[in-house]
Amino acid sequence: MENIKTNKNAITEGVIWKQLLIFFFPLLFGAFFQQMYNMADTIIVGRYLGKTALSAVGGSTGKIIDVIVYFSIGITSGASVIIAQYYGAKNYIHTQRSVHTAITFSALFGLTVSVVGFILTPTILKAIATPDDILAQSITYLRIYFIGMIPNLLYNMGAAVMRAVGDSKRPLIFLIITCFINIALDLLFVVGLNMGVAGAALATILSQLISATMVITALATSKDCYRFYINHLGIRPNLLLRMLRIGLPAGIQSLMFNVPNILLQFYVNLLGTDTVAAWSTYSKIETVFWMTIASFGTSMTTFAGQNYGAGRKDRVMKSVKECLAMAFAATVVISALLYTFSPQLFSLFITDPDVISIGITIMHFLPPMFVFYVCIEVLSGTLRGTGNSFKPMLLAISGVCLPRILWLAIVVPKKQTLITILVTFPLSWVITTVLFIAYFLHYTKKRGWWKNDLSKASQASTESVKA
Repeated sequence: MENIKTNKNAITEGVIWKQLLIFFFPLLFGAFFQQMYNMADTIIVGRYLGKTALSAVGGSTGKIIDVIVYFSIGITSGASVIIAQYYGAKNYIHTQRSVHTAITFSALFGLTVSVVGFILTPTILKAIATPDDILAQSITYLRIYFIGMIPNLLYNMGAAVMRAVGDSKRPLIFLIITCFINIALDLLFVVGLNMGVAGAALATILSQLISATMVITALATSKDCYRFYINHLGIRPNLLLRMLRIGLPAGIQSLMFNVPNILLQFYVNLLGTDTVAAWSTYSKIETVFWMTIASFGTSMTTFAGQNYGAGRKDRVMKSVKECLAMAFAATVVISALLYTFSPQLFSLFITDPDVISIGITIMHFLPPMFVFYVCIEVLSGTLRGTGNSFKPMLLAISGVCLPRILWLAIVVPKKQTLITILVTFPLSWVITTVLFIAYFLHYTKKRGWWKNDLSKASQASTESVKA
């Protein structure tokens, strides 16, 4: 844990923008390979199987998968915090008990999601108006994906355990390895063996099985107190309750962000397969922005948290300005590139001219609006770092979720066009940004907001908001 002390000293004493970037780039690097992992199916399916198959793996199925993945990641964050606390306190007995409780829970939760998801797949896809011409392939892809939920959740939980005890390198290495394995298996099953969308789904769950095996093996061969023993599997109710108390709010927040996105997908589906294919492709391309801005937000949480604990109010306030400047600059560059090279980017995924045309319309409308989201991520990250996590969560849900749901429920049914649907994003970003700026200025001007309460600061969540 010595490296944590070194980073903390540098953060509280070093050049602010340099220390922010030291945290930013490793986070971005990890996010990049995570997105490569997720994009492999989309690129290969789109290029070799066409727009119908592309819509099947990236439209409604993609939104449903996002709900499950982000909720489960929120849950694992609770386990990570508890394990880090016990490990840092050198309470080795509770560290080990927490590890086995977390691993057991993730396996049981994965089994539950697999069974329920497999059974309800057709019902869920029909409920959000998945087009008939892609329904069968969507059911095939999603059902196979659900079969692999146990290894999926085991990897996420195992990686969270390793990061909690200070080992962030091996989970990243495992992710990079399985990323390339997934691409190779996609090419083998989809192109070589002509297995269609089933091959793409099979490649994904096999890659997840390999990553889960690697992370569990690493835990099982560790010489430290967090070593995993299969005969120690079991749940300690008091430890699980502590984990859920921290993890559930993060999971629910992610879930709430995805609810309006599923409703939005419903209206996109009504516009036909070409629009579904274009939207699912755009959703993959825009991740370059989301993983960048999320990395800035997480960096601010760490930076603000350590300086808050050190009593360096001046550095917290200055870091907000410098991080906002860097985040805005990065956003302008990304938006310009996405706008300018939208035809070429879409051509990487699909060759259908109608789909590319719709995709260009989306790219020319949304990326220029990204600047309205920057303050949300940076300010919420800062507030979480000072231990103020509940109110920012309410602001994000109120500003992002409610306006989106109202717009989609009231305005879009009266005028079901692509642009009308897309307006929901900048509309919710502007409202939420105004709420965050107003609250942040009010909060930091309050007498007594700056209290060097380490116990409060230690509970700050590091989860980024994905709108």
